[in-house]
Amino acid sequence: MTATACALLGFASWTIFLLLLLAIYRTSAVMTGKKKANAFSPLGDDVSGYPQRLTRAHANCYENLPIAGVILLYAIATSQTAITDGLAYYFLGARILQSLTHLASTSANAVTVRFAFFVVQVAIEIYWLLALFHVI
Repeated sequence: MTATACALLGFASWTIFLLLLLAIYRTSAVMTGKKKANAFSPLGDDVSGYPQRLTRAHANCYENLPIAGVILLYAIATSQTAITDGLAYYFLGARILQSLTHLASTSANAVTVRFAFFVVQVAIEIYWLLALFHVI
């Protein structure tokens, strides 16, 4: 399996892992009578602290997965993974670190670090696109 394929599956796996954490939290809240099953906001604005950060970290993954997914799948489908393989693990690492930072805190410093990990991902995606379009 190429690094590109690993990064794609890793991103999807990470998104599902966050979903499982969210499901555990929500199931626990329902089972203990703290919330009704139909009372959760998809934005996470009905809870605070960790559950809200978890909701937003998960949402950020599924909002960004299609962009990365298309780029990585294109590279795989056109046998151009030599372009994406070199940075694939860095991309996945930045994605996971962004989520972990999001889960840890929303302090100003944490948000700055989280944004830096996001910028790394976007910069890699732009590089991949330019390389796949043979601009560079």
